[in-house]
Amino acid sequence: MKSILDNRPELAKEVNKVAEVAGYLWQKGWAERNGGNITVNITEYVDDEIRRMPAISEVKQIGVTLPHLKGCYFYCKGTNMRMRDLARWPMDNGSVIRILDDCASYVIIADKPVQPTSEVPSHLSVHNYLISTGSPYKASVHTHPIELIALSHNKKFMEKDVATNLLWSMIPETKAFCPRGLGMIPYQLPSSVELADATIKELADYDVVMWEKHGIFAVDRDVMAAFDQIDVLNKSALIYIAAKNMGFEPDGMSQEQMKEMSVAFNLPK
Repeated sequence: MKSILDNRPELAKEVNKVAEVAGYLWQKGWAERNGGNITVNITEYVDDEIRRMPAISEVKQIGVTLPHLKGCYFYCKGTNMRMRDLARWPMDNGSVIRILDDCASYVIIADKPVQPTSEVPSHLSVHNYLISTGSPYKASVHTHPIELIALSHNKKFMEKDVATNLLWSMIPETKAFCPRGLGMIPYQLPSSVELADATIKELADYDVVMWEKHGIFAVDRDVMAAFDQIDVLNKSALIYIAAKNMGFEPDGMSQEQMKEMSVAFNLPK
Protein backbone atom coordinates (compact mmCIF):
# COMPACT_ATOMS: atom_id res chain seq x y z
CA MET A 1 0.00 0.00 0.00
CA LYS A 2 1.34 3.42 -0.94
CA SER A 3 2.03 5.78 1.95
CA ILE A 4 1.77 9.56 1.98
CA LEU A 5 5.40 9.47 3.16
CA ASP A 6 6.64 7.77 -0.02
CA ASN A 7 8.92 10.04 -2.08
CA ARG A 8 8.40 12.88 0.40
CA PRO A 9 11.61 12.85 2.44
CA GLU A 10 10.94 16.05 4.38
CA LEU A 11 7.48 14.93 5.45
CA ALA A 12 8.81 11.46 6.28
CA LYS A 13 11.55 13.04 8.39
CA GLU A 14 9.02 14.96 10.49
CA VAL A 15 6.81 11.92 11.03
CA ASN A 16 9.86 9.81 11.89
CA LYS A 17 10.82 12.40 14.51
CA VAL A 18 7.41 11.84 16.06
CA ALA A 19 8.06 8.09 16.06
CA GLU A 20 11.47 8.60 17.66
CA VAL A 21 10.06 10.82 20.40
CA ALA A 22 7.21 8.38 21.00
CA GLY A 23 9.82 5.71 21.66
CA TYR A 24 11.63 7.94 24.15
CA LEU A 25 8.37 8.69 26.00
CA TRP A 26 7.66 4.97 26.35
CA GLN A 27 11.23 4.11 27.40
CA LYS A 28 11.14 6.78 30.12
CA GLY A 29 7.90 5.46 31.54
CA TRP A 30 6.03 8.63 30.59
CA ALA A 31 3.52 6.95 28.25
CA GLU A 32 1.66 4.19 30.04
CA ARG A 33 -0.93 2.35 27.94
CA ASN A 34 -2.24 4.95 25.46
CA GLY A 35 -1.13 7.91 27.57
CA GLY A 36 0.04 11.11 25.92
CA ASN A 37 -0.47 12.82 22.58
CA ILE A 38 1.55 14.41 19.80
CA THR A 39 0.24 16.72 17.08
CA VAL A 40 2.44 18.33 14.41
CA ASN A 41 1.52 20.99 11.85
CA ILE A 42 2.85 19.55 8.57
CA THR A 43 1.27 22.11 6.22
CA GLU A 44 4.63 23.32 4.91
CA TYR A 45 5.37 19.83 3.55
CA VAL A 46 2.07 19.48 1.70
CA ASP A 47 2.20 19.43 -2.11
CA ASP A 48 -0.51 19.64 -4.77
CA GLU A 49 -0.94 15.87 -4.87
CA ILE A 50 -1.66 15.78 -1.15
CA ARG A 51 -4.13 18.66 -1.54
CA ARG A 52 -6.01 16.56 -4.10
CA MET A 53 -6.11 13.44 -1.95
CA PRO A 54 -9.66 12.34 -1.21
CA ALA A 55 -10.89 11.91 2.32
CA ILE A 56 -10.78 8.40 3.76
CA SER A 57 -13.15 9.30 6.61
CA GLU A 58 -16.42 11.07 7.04
CA VAL A 59 -16.31 14.76 7.98
CA LYS A 60 -15.56 15.05 11.69
CA GLN A 61 -16.39 18.06 13.85
CA ILE A 62 -13.66 19.64 15.95
CA GLY A 63 -16.17 21.13 18.38
CA VAL A 64 -14.83 24.65 18.01
CA THR A 65 -14.17 27.03 15.09
CA LEU A 66 -10.46 27.72 14.54
CA PRO A 67 -10.11 30.37 11.81
CA HIS A 68 -6.32 30.29 11.56
CA LEU A 69 -6.28 26.59 10.65
CA LYS A 70 -8.06 26.90 7.31
CA GLY A 71 -6.27 24.66 4.80
CA CYS A 72 -3.84 23.30 7.39
CA TYR A 73 -2.69 19.68 7.67
CA PHE A 74 -1.65 17.85 10.83
CA TYR A 75 -0.13 14.53 11.77
CA CYS A 76 -1.92 13.32 14.92
CA LYS A 77 -1.42 10.36 17.22
CA GLY A 78 -4.47 8.12 17.13
CA THR A 79 -6.96 7.73 19.95
CA ASN A 80 -6.34 4.66 22.13
CA MET A 81 -3.03 4.11 20.35
CA ARG A 82 0.12 3.38 22.34
CA MET A 83 3.32 5.42 22.04
CA ARG A 84 5.34 2.21 21.96
CA ASP A 85 3.40 1.14 18.85
CA LEU A 86 3.56 4.57 17.23
CA ALA A 87 7.35 4.40 17.63
CA ARG A 88 7.44 1.36 15.34
CA TRP A 89 4.52 2.05 13.01
CA PRO A 90 3.70 5.78 12.95
CA MET A 91 1.24 5.58 10.05
CA ASP A 92 -0.65 2.68 11.64
CA ASN A 93 -1.02 4.51 14.93
CA GLY A 94 -1.51 8.05 13.70
CA SER A 95 -2.99 9.81 10.70
CA VAL A 96 -2.83 12.94 8.56
CA ILE A 97 -5.86 15.21 8.75
CA ARG A 98 -6.97 18.17 6.62
CA ILE A 99 -8.81 21.09 8.22
CA LEU A 100 -11.80 22.00 6.07
CA ASP A 101 -12.76 25.48 4.89
CA ASP A 102 -15.33 25.96 7.66
CA CYS A 103 -12.43 25.77 10.15
CA ALA A 104 -14.68 23.70 12.38
CA SER A 105 -14.25 20.24 10.87
CA TYR A 106 -11.66 17.93 9.37
CA VAL A 107 -11.21 14.74 7.39
CA ILE A 108 -8.55 12.05 7.53
CA ILE A 109 -6.61 11.73 4.26
CA ALA A 110 -3.79 9.27 5.02
CA ASP A 111 -2.63 6.58 5.48
CA LYS A 112 -5.44 4.82 7.32
CA PRO A 113 -8.65 6.13 8.94
CA VAL A 114 -7.04 6.27 12.38
CA GLN A 115 -9.22 8.50 14.53
CA PRO A 116 -7.08 11.27 16.10
CA THR A 117 -6.72 11.56 19.85
CA SER A 118 -9.76 12.64 21.86
CA GLU A 119 -7.67 15.66 22.86
CA VAL A 120 -7.42 16.85 19.25
CA PRO A 121 -9.71 19.87 19.93
CA SER A 122 -7.30 21.06 22.63
CA HIS A 123 -4.23 20.46 20.46
CA LEU A 124 -5.76 22.15 17.42
CA SER A 125 -6.88 25.10 19.55
CA VAL A 126 -3.29 25.56 20.65
CA HIS A 127 -2.04 25.41 17.04
CA ASN A 128 -4.68 27.97 16.07
CA TYR A 129 -3.31 30.24 18.80
CA LEU A 130 0.31 29.68 17.72
CA ILE A 131 -0.47 30.62 14.10
CA SER A 132 -2.44 33.68 15.25
CA THR A 133 0.63 35.00 17.07
CA GLY A 134 3.04 34.32 14.19
CA SER A 135 4.85 31.68 16.24
CA PRO A 136 7.26 29.37 14.40
CA TYR A 137 6.20 26.50 16.66
CA LYS A 138 4.74 23.51 14.81
CA ALA A 139 4.63 20.71 17.39
CA SER A 140 2.67 20.01 20.56
CA VAL A 141 3.51 17.17 22.95
CA HIS A 142 1.53 15.96 25.95
CA THR A 143 3.06 13.31 28.19
CA HIS A 144 3.22 12.12 31.81
CA PRO A 145 6.72 12.70 33.31
CA ILE A 146 6.70 10.98 36.68
CA GLU A 147 8.79 13.35 38.76
CA LEU A 148 7.26 16.56 37.41
CA ILE A 149 3.76 15.23 38.06
CA ALA A 150 4.85 14.32 41.60
CA LEU A 151 5.83 17.95 42.22
CA SER A 152 2.35 19.08 41.19
CA HIS A 153 0.85 17.14 44.12
CA ASN A 154 2.39 19.75 46.46
CA LYS A 155 0.44 23.01 46.42
CA LYS A 156 3.53 25.16 46.99
CA PHE A 157 4.94 24.08 43.62
CA MET A 158 1.70 25.08 41.91
CA GLU A 159 2.28 28.72 42.85
CA LYS A 160 3.47 30.92 39.99
CA ASP A 161 7.15 30.32 39.10
CA VAL A 162 7.98 28.44 42.31
CA ALA A 163 8.62 25.24 40.36
CA THR A 164 10.29 27.19 37.54
CA ASN A 165 12.87 28.73 39.84
CA LEU A 166 13.47 25.47 41.67
CA LEU A 167 13.98 23.51 38.45
CA TRP A 168 16.14 26.21 36.84
CA SER A 169 18.35 26.22 39.93
CA MET A 170 19.15 22.51 39.85
CA ILE A 171 21.39 22.53 36.77
CA PRO A 172 22.34 25.35 34.35
CA GLU A 173 21.15 23.47 31.26
CA THR A 174 17.54 23.62 32.38
CA LYS A 175 17.45 27.42 32.31
CA ALA A 176 19.39 27.43 29.03
CA PHE A 177 17.17 24.93 27.23
CA CYS A 178 13.80 25.72 28.84
CA PRO A 179 14.30 29.48 29.10
CA ARG A 180 10.65 30.49 29.53
CA GLY A 181 10.11 28.14 32.46
CA LEU A 182 7.12 26.04 33.49
CA GLY A 183 3.56 27.37 33.67
CA MET A 184 1.21 25.78 36.19
CA ILE A 185 -2.47 25.02 35.55
CA PRO A 186 -4.74 23.91 38.42
CA TYR A 187 -6.54 20.63 37.83
CA GLN A 188 -9.12 20.62 35.05
CA LEU A 189 -11.01 17.73 33.49
CA PRO A 190 -8.81 16.11 30.80
CA SER A 191 -9.84 17.03 27.23
CA SER A 192 -12.10 19.83 28.49
CA VAL A 193 -12.55 23.23 26.86
CA GLU A 194 -11.56 24.78 30.18
CA LEU A 195 -8.21 22.98 30.13
CA ALA A 196 -7.56 24.04 26.54
CA ASP A 197 -8.38 27.68 27.34
CA ALA A 198 -6.15 27.66 30.43
CA THR A 199 -3.31 26.11 28.42
CA ILE A 200 -3.53 28.76 25.70
CA LYS A 201 -3.49 31.50 28.34
CA GLU A 202 -0.33 30.11 29.94
CA LEU A 203 1.40 29.69 26.56
CA ALA A 204 1.54 33.47 26.31
CA ASP A 205 4.35 33.30 28.89
CA TYR A 206 5.62 29.70 28.76
CA ASP A 207 6.45 27.00 26.22
CA VAL A 208 5.81 24.19 28.71
CA VAL A 209 2.87 23.95 31.10
CA MET A 210 2.00 21.55 33.89
CA TRP A 211 -1.52 20.18 34.13
CA GLU A 212 -1.83 19.55 37.87
CA LYS A 213 -1.84 15.86 38.80
CA HIS A 214 -2.01 14.97 35.08
CA GLY A 215 0.99 15.75 32.91
CA ILE A 216 2.96 18.19 30.81
CA PHE A 217 2.03 20.02 27.60
CA ALA A 218 4.87 21.53 25.53
CA VAL A 219 5.15 23.37 22.23
CA ASP A 220 8.20 24.11 20.08
CA ARG A 221 9.51 24.31 16.51
CA ASP A 222 9.40 20.54 16.12
CA VAL A 223 8.55 17.52 18.20
CA MET A 224 12.17 16.87 19.20
CA ALA A 225 12.64 20.38 20.58
CA ALA A 226 9.39 20.10 22.55
CA PHE A 227 10.55 16.77 24.00
CA ASP A 228 13.93 18.29 24.92
CA GLN A 229 12.28 20.98 27.04
CA ILE A 230 10.28 18.38 28.98
CA ASP A 231 13.38 16.20 29.33
CA VAL A 232 15.55 18.92 30.88
CA LEU A 233 12.79 19.95 33.28
CA ASN A 234 12.32 16.38 34.45
CA LYS A 235 16.08 15.95 34.87
CA SER A 236 15.99 18.87 37.29
CA ALA A 237 13.08 17.31 39.15
CA LEU A 238 15.08 14.08 39.42
CA ILE A 239 18.10 15.97 40.82
CA TYR A 240 15.88 17.70 43.39
CA ILE A 241 14.26 14.44 44.44
CA ALA A 242 17.64 12.66 44.59
CA ALA A 243 18.96 15.32 46.96
CA LYS A 244 15.86 15.08 49.14
CA ASN A 245 16.23 11.28 49.22
CA MET A 246 19.82 11.77 50.38
CA GLY A 247 18.43 13.69 53.34
CA PHE A 248 19.08 17.33 52.50
CA GLU A 249 17.49 20.30 50.76
CA PRO A 250 19.61 21.11 47.67
CA ASP A 251 21.14 24.58 47.63
CA GLY A 252 20.42 25.20 43.96
CA MET A 253 21.92 28.03 41.94
CA SER A 254 21.44 31.47 43.45
CA GLN A 255 19.26 34.15 41.83
CA GLU A 256 22.46 36.04 40.99
CA GLN A 257 23.90 32.99 39.24
CA MET A 258 20.72 32.51 37.25
CA LYS A 259 20.63 36.19 36.26
CA GLU A 260 24.23 35.79 35.07
CA MET A 261 23.06 32.89 32.90
CA SER A 262 20.28 35.00 31.40
CA VAL A 263 22.71 37.75 30.43
CA ALA A 264 25.43 35.45 29.16
CA PHE A 265 23.07 33.38 26.98
CA ASN A 266 20.59 36.16 26.11
CA LEU A 267 17.69 34.30 27.67
CA PRO A 268 14.16 35.80 27.80
CA LYS A 269 13.78 35.52 31.59
